[in-house]
Amino acid sequence: MKTAQELFEDLNSNDENVRIEAKRASEIGKSIMETVCAFANEPDLDGGYLLLGAVRKGFDNNGFPIYEPENIANPDKVQIDIANQCASVFNVRIRPQIETEVVDGKTVIVVRVDEAPASQKPIYFEKRGLPQGAYRRIGSSDQKCTEDDMPVFYSSAESFDCSIVKGSSLEDIDENAVSYYRKLREKVNPNAEELTYDDTNLLLALRACEKDKSGSFVLTYTGLIVFGKSMALRRLMPALRVDYIRVSGNRWVENPDKRFESTIDMRGAFILLVNRALNAITDDLPKGFELKDGNLQASTPVDIPNDTLREAIVNAFIHRSFRVNQPIQIIRYSNRLEITNPGYSLKSPEHLGEPGSELRNQYVSSIFHETNLAETKGSGIKTMREQMKKAKLMPPTFESSRENNQFTTRLLFHHLLGKDDIEWLSLFAKYELNNEQKLSLIFIRELGAIDNVTYRQLNSDITSRKATVDLHRMCEMGLFELKGQSRNAYYIAGPNLEPHIGKNDGEISRGDGEISRGDEEISRGDGEISRANEENGRGDGLNSRGGGLNSRGDSLNSRGDSLNSRGDSHNSRGDHLPLELKERIKQLGKRTNPKEMERLIIDLCNWNPLSLKEIAKLINRKTSSVRYLYLNKLIAQGKLFYTIPEMLNHPNQKYTTKKKQ
Repeated sequence: MKTAQELFEDLNSNDENVRIEAKRASEIGKSIMETVCAFANEPDLDGGYLLLGAVRKGFDNNGFPIYEPENIANPDKVQIDIANQCASVFNVRIRPQIETEVVDGKTVIVVRVDEAPASQKPIYFEKRGLPQGAYRRIGSSDQKCTEDDMPVFYSSAESFDCSIVKGSSLEDIDENAVSYYRKLREKVNPNAEELTYDDTNLLLALRACEKDKSGSFVLTYTGLIVFGKSMALRRLMPALRVDYIRVSGNRWVENPDKRFESTIDMRGAFILLVNRALNAITDDLPKGFELKDGNLQASTPVDIPNDTLREAIVNAFIHRSFRVNQPIQIIRYSNRLEITNPGYSLKSPEHLGEPGSELRNQYVSSIFHETNLAETKGSGIKTMREQMKKAKLMPPTFESSRENNQFTTRLLFHHLLGKDDIEWLSLFAKYELNNEQKLSLIFIRELGAIDNVTYRQLNSDITSRKATVDLHRMCEMGLFELKGQSRNAYYIAGPNLEPHIGKNDGEISRGDGEISRGDEEISRGDGEISRANEENGRGDGLNSRGGGLNSRGDSLNSRGDSLNSRGDSHNSRGDHLPLELKERIKQLGKRTNPKEMERLIIDLCNWNPLSLKEIAKLINRKTSSVRYLYLNKLIAQGKLFYTIPEMLNHPNQKYTTKKKQ
């Protein structure tokens, strides 16, 4: 077991990492127990350490973090609380090793959590159940598990895409899709053995169909997804489609009266849908940019390499989670293209582009790889970066969000430092910026915000430490402003950059205030709350959604300075509540029936989008109670939705009954 002094040395050299978590921790809260759960669950990690009473004070001149001890006033109580909670809140008892030590005259506590035996995994919070109650240690963060994590704990679990689709048959197979597979496969390997099979045996070989207990052939999800008829997909997987959306301007909703210029809903066998989606994009791109009133439309078409577009589309197809009933969205803004698929990346964002691939859908992926529709060996992202660089375009950026359970590929229609950019960047010559810092200025000008992970994607050779130093320096120069803390951190235009950006370009609406600091509550990506005084933030780290900007690419409140679509007159005091809602609130008692409370919260959010604090104030309950007892449950049941689903930790986040389309 490591000593506290050794852990401080590790933290000051490497910051928090996969095996060490620093906490201020005067009392044991939810955040600490989530880390215990994550250390116990993560396969092959061999557990990890919590150092309680450790506070990061900042960075030295070389960008190294500075962690110092902060005295724990009542260490005996803290130790007892840890031991009691570890023995009672999980589905099995966890027995951590706990030691009290003195560093620089201050009392700190070292907690060593061993990895649980495979037979006991997954460890989870008993009251929350699976999968939401289980956590994994991903990088330096504790991530809530999803259905896609469960096979990690059950070695016998098969890939979801080989599961049988009830109600399906060989009649649901599109013969054109099978013929197209044969054509593509023959180009790659004319002597492939499976090409000699009839269609039924071919589908069996590809794990696209199986015999059920009665001896009849039924499709697997691989068969339905890759080769299914449109009618069968509509019947059996109605949300499995690709939506191409053309948005006017650079934001998700710039004009409420004209949300989209056009939309195309595409459905069909995935092997046929690749070219259809690619054609929808390429047919649209030559039309150029939409510029502001008074300017001519851009005459130079955007020439994103076809292979880059194809790879981005195929990645969305084969890595999406089919457990989630959501379409793939391809959104065409004036200045960028975003492709978002359900399902976070199983590969850590820091390692995207490196050799090796972790497959969510091994049979679907195999078909796309064997036909050369997809890159093999995890080289697709690296290839996209090289192609965009060769085309002298800004590098693609990628965002993986475990909380939103989605992955976004973002392609900017922006050439690397053209003449206009060089002239604009000359305004900042006195700051002596390096190339990555210059690109980050362009990025914020175009998209409104950036974070550590996205900054590193501007140049895949940049290390996390180098990105930390660069971004820290940009804040010191007043070019950037840090928002959020720890894993929720991102950067927006600072006071010395903001005047050089158009009023609506890169501007983040702050609503009724900035992200809370100190003892105020900070909204996290999962709709839960983490107190800032329990978080020892790294300032530059991954946000709670796994890194990157929000999935609409701009961290912008697209509805302006207030998400309250009915105006400021509808405030949290309830002055303008309908009479019926006022009466129901008056009748609330201390022990109101939970179902009745849920119905009231739903009706309040149906009347007007409300924040956690607004709801709590209206019904006279604590925010923590409202969150844990009602909001999380209603979100999970699909009865309430976030007003800003693209960035769940946005300071203006509210709840509504209307799902954002």
